[in-house]
Amino acid sequence: MSDPLVWLPFDPTELGEVPRGLRFELFDHTRFAASHVEVPESVGEVAFYLPPYMLGSRIFDVVSQMKSLQVVQLLTAGVDAARGHIPEGVTLCNGRGIHDTSTAELAVTLILSSLRGIPGHVRHQDEHAWRPGWFPSLADKRVLIVGYGAIGRAIEARLLPFETEVVGVARTARDGVHGFDELDVLVPEADVIVLVTPLTDETRGLVDSEFLGRMKDGALLVNVARGGVVATDDLVAELATERIHAAIDVAETEPLPADSPLWSSPNLLITPHVGGASSAMWPRAYRVVREQLERFAAGEPLANVMSGDY
Repeated sequence: MSDPLVWLPFDPTELGEVPRGLRFELFDHTRFAASHVEVPESVGEVAFYLPPYMLGSRIFDVVSQMKSLQVVQLLTAGVDAARGHIPEGVTLCNGRGIHDTSTAELAVTLILSSLRGIPGHVRHQDEHAWRPGWFPSLADKRVLIVGYGAIGRAIEARLLPFETEVVGVARTARDGVHGFDELDVLVPEADVIVLVTPLTDETRGLVDSEFLGRMKDGALLVNVARGGVVATDDLVAELATERIHAAIDVAETEPLPADSPLWSSPNLLITPHVGGASSAMWPRAYRVVREQLERFAAGEPLANVMSGDY
């Protein structure tokens, strides 16, 4: 019997010393043309599939042809794109540990940029206009992190040196962490709200007109989670009042359409889903994948296994 086949979106030498007892083939973004997926003949032998990064649900188009598939290992922290594509009996693992650093950096960047008026300063620079002014500081702010997992904790670790008070919220309460059922009380008390929660049936549209209406005047909403966590029309309507501010790295539809009202909404900073896209990502991705492959080759339990129906 031949060794299990692993499809990787990068050269396996990037992993350093690869585990013995596995075969490797490159299956990267170049296989995904505009209208079709170029599928190698070996697709039926694939036991461990690591899809290319940030290509949406198309990365799962080949899964139905993988008759020997045992594991799908994602490079993303979120698994919403996998829903409905993973066959029964196949283990799905997310990219926990890959994006903590990069996403936390971007979250803090969006907070500081929004509070200190950096987008306006850039526009003034383009206009050759010197316009000093006073802006809110991050110091002394209460920051509510909605989705207190690995990335949420990484954000907290970077915020605390700025002399902030950080409050964590998770789906269920635990020691030192509030539950979603307390959001009605916590939202009005927050100066900054950072969304890091996964997109699930429970969190889709979590931030709606009612949620936004509870935010205090001048508060800042930052979304580095998934676009679907926020009801776009409700956010556009609330921003139109210029009562709150927002910074988003994600949108319900990506790429964000050119005619989206978000582009021209006041008090809004937009980045194009680049939370994980930094030089910090790949070294951490290689480490996570190498450790998973070592477990797989040794027949040991995998890390980051997702439960539920996908």
